[in-house]
Amino acid sequence: MSGNDIVVLGRLAEPYGIRGWIWLHPFGDDPLSWGNMPVWWIAREGEPWREVALKGLKAHGDGLVVALDGVADRTAAEALKGVLVGAPRAVLPATGEDEFYWADLLGLEVVNTAGERLGVVAGLIETGANDVLQVVGVDGRERLLPFVAAVALEVDRAARQIRVEWGSDW
Repeated sequence: MSGNDIVVLGRLAEPYGIRGWIWLHPFGDDPLSWGNMPVWWIAREGEPWREVALKGLKAHGDGLVVALDGVADRTAAEALKGVLVGAPRAVLPATGEDEFYWADLLGLEVVNTAGERLGVVAGLIETGANDVLQVVGVDGRERLLPFVAAVALEVDRAARQIRVEWGSDW
């Protein structure tokens, strides 16, 4: 499966316990629903995706832990730190109006209401309050824009553009 077919859902973090469980850092709102997918796809950035069977997914404290087939102990779990978790777009639920997978926003051009091009979405940051767009201009300048309705006025996936209320000198 090509990387273009995969939507990145999260990243594996530190091991949890000694039996191969791993903390999961999700990039979405409903990660417990991923437990309905019997197979996950994992890869390090730039490497090919591979399927792995899901053995368990549960909420623990303020986070989530996951058990994957073939990861039987803490040492195996440690080897997966930083690995991305994804799924083919075809198995994911459709997004509602004004809902987006982060993968849909990456690479979109950001233009303000004055028609000035601010750059391209290079990444997103999850804060507690709202997500933040990392926008990088052609000059290399990075801007961090809150991804909230007052700032992100329109996302036009067909035109590959986000229209924002944000000054170029901010």
